[in-house]
Amino acid sequence: MAYIAEKIDIAVIGGGHAGSEAALAAARMGCKTIMFTMSLDSIAMMPCNPNIGGTSKGHLVREIDALGGEMGKNIDKTYIQSRMLNTAKGPAVHSLRAQADKVKYSKSMKHVLENTPNLSIRQQEIVDIKIENNKVKGVITNTGAFYECKGIVLAGGTYIRSRCLTGECIEYTGPNGLKTSNALSEALKNHNIELRRFKTGTPARVDARTIDFSQMEPQHGDEAIVPFSFENKEQDIKRKQFPCYLAYTTEETHQIIRDNLHLSPLYAGVIEGTGPRYCPSIEDKVVRFSDKPRHQIFIEPEGEDTTEMYVQGMSSSLPEEVQLRMLRSIKGMEKVEVMRTGYAIEYDCINPLQLKHSLEFKEIEGFFSAGQMNGSSGYEEAAAQGLIAGINAVLKIKGKEPLVIDRSEGYIGVLIDDLVTKGTKEPYRMMTSRAEYRLLLRQDNADLRLTEKGYEVGLIDQERYNKFIEKRIAIQEELERLKTVYVGTSEAVQQILEAKGSTLLRSGIALSELLKRPELEYSDFAQVDAQRPNLESDIINQVMIELKYEGYISRQLKQVEQFKRLERKLIPQDINYNDVSSLRLEAKQKLEQIRPVSIGQASRISGVSPADISMLLVYLEQRRRDKKDDVASKED
Repeated sequence: MAYIAEKIDIAVIGGGHAGSEAALAAARMGCKTIMFTMSLDSIAMMPCNPNIGGTSKGHLVREIDALGGEMGKNIDKTYIQSRMLNTAKGPAVHSLRAQADKVKYSKSMKHVLENTPNLSIRQQEIVDIKIENNKVKGVITNTGAFYECKGIVLAGGTYIRSRCLTGECIEYTGPNGLKTSNALSEALKNHNIELRRFKTGTPARVDARTIDFSQMEPQHGDEAIVPFSFENKEQDIKRKQFPCYLAYTTEETHQIIRDNLHLSPLYAGVIEGTGPRYCPSIEDKVVRFSDKPRHQIFIEPEGEDTTEMYVQGMSSSLPEEVQLRMLRSIKGMEKVEVMRTGYAIEYDCINPLQLKHSLEFKEIEGFFSAGQMNGSSGYEEAAAQGLIAGINAVLKIKGKEPLVIDRSEGYIGVLIDDLVTKGTKEPYRMMTSRAEYRLLLRQDNADLRLTEKGYEVGLIDQERYNKFIEKRIAIQEELERLKTVYVGTSEAVQQILEAKGSTLLRSGIALSELLKRPELEYSDFAQVDAQRPNLESDIINQVMIELKYEGYISRQLKQVEQFKRLERKLIPQDINYNDVSSLRLEAKQKLEQIRPVSIGQASRISGVSPADISMLLVYLEQRRRDKKDDVASKED
């Protein structure tokens, strides 16, 4: 029998990136919260790649920060290299990426959690969840303790019934040999929660002292550092950076892999779970892209005070001796020594179609799920979901409407909508191509899009909010001012244009129009713009993007309005889709399963065609008229 240990508001199951953000959000919003973790030493651990951000993922981190989350601040404190990716392309796909000192990142996040009011941490395994009348009542630990609570956030990561595979070696552990959680899967099934089996992997870690880096191409960080957190300035976080190195697999590498494919658990049929399409193992790459003579790999430092290096791009579950041979077939790694062998990991996760956009289970009130439990992959995707789940667990307790970010407001909205509307049959990874309105959802304007929401839920304090308002006003005022500043055909102006290779002026023009030319920058006209205010670089950047992409931004805003109209067409939740006679059978089944809240969401369901949506709209209009007639007849 379980004994009552404590009464709390919110229990967070898991101490990874999702759990950390959920617990911090809940506690900071005033709820008594406990975060349960399998190990206090694995809080916010980075068991795979030692970096935060990257293409599209950098957008998520900045959005987390804009809402009041912690990931951006934490990587700013612990990065060892920082780069803005895709700068040769437009601002929509610019993405910040930082190499982390993995140990310091985890310790720093643990320190923040330990010093947050309303938040406690317990190293205990949750083995059951108490639910009565489809409403959460509490959690039970392996020691028999019952914690009564009003809300639960499930953030088990890759620890739920996990096992690690290297060749024929199978270990029933979580990442890095840590304890796995076996009982929780059965508990979830007992509550009619549908589980799936997914798989991911990680490459070997090698000893830097055994690598000849002179045979590789160094990859240095940026000279100018862009912080992840909008609260930080470059001068606050600038520090010594460490290089990464670019290398390539060889034909010998590929032959070693081909000769030993039968020893891979993936190809031997030992692995049951579905792996990530966009982050395949090196075995997968060699088989699927057999025409490629080589593949890029990056040798990345795991931290400032260790010789461990991460071999990005060579995830593998081949036997240990095969991994060593293929690593030594790479130029510069002929004498390399492995410190940790690569492995594949299988784990249980839920079908995310069981969730609302708030990340609450549709059938269990007060029960939320976040991170890799929902079928996603990546630290950033996990943290984003954890933050939203934590916020909404609190709002649920307080009887308030949930925070739902839609696809036009943030990458977080795209991520969650994809999971709960389309589901996923493999570990889901965020990509810029998934965002329809990516010119509006840039990493540089995440604060302008989401800080207001963070303030409304109580995660952005008044001081930060006031600074944000000042920034927003400054951007608008400068855009308006530039429309009133006219430059003529003076010798000074023409010299500027000539130096920049720009067409000379024949008559006067507003500076706002002139700056739309791609070759011209704000700073070019400092000498001829006497009234120019002294603005921060991030404000100038926003002004320039607004001017140069004005036409494209205007077009996307019109598309967003059309999207919003469909989102505002709500679908009554008591509808029986079998009554919509003109719908195809597949559409009826999908709509019945997912129960979309709006026509917009219904239109994004796989298997629901535009014709089905038209029929549904006709049915809803007829239903509305029938109800109106019923009301009128009763009044008569």
